[in-house]
Amino acid sequence: MHCQTNPYLQLIQRLAAENAVVIFSKSTCCMCHAIKKLFSGMGVNATVYELDEDPRGKEMEKALVRLLGVPVPAVFVGGKLVGAMEKVMTSHINGTLVPLLKEAGAIWL
Repeated sequence: MHCQTNPYLQLIQRLAAENAVVIFSKSTCCMCHAIKKLFSGMGVNATVYELDEDPRGKEMEKALVRLLGVPVPAVFVGGKLVGAMEKVMTSHINGTLVPLLKEAGAIWL
């Protein structure tokens, strides 16, 4: 990730590193809602940044599009990018999400 070149990527990386699970979301996005439900259903207390409610949100969303190819939801676990909806669901289904969450201290199962 080229954080030095884009201050919004730097901001995203800093925010993502502050908590075990960070979701960049939009309050009106149904896929974002589904991702938040997935994590809360697993007992994860994710930190959620609603980009449509943040004055820096539009620029952060543009940076996420450059990073992921899609705007939201963007999920970080342990400061590392997991990805958007498809990657998160794939890692949940194939069993790699729970170990990531345990390693980050987000769940203790």
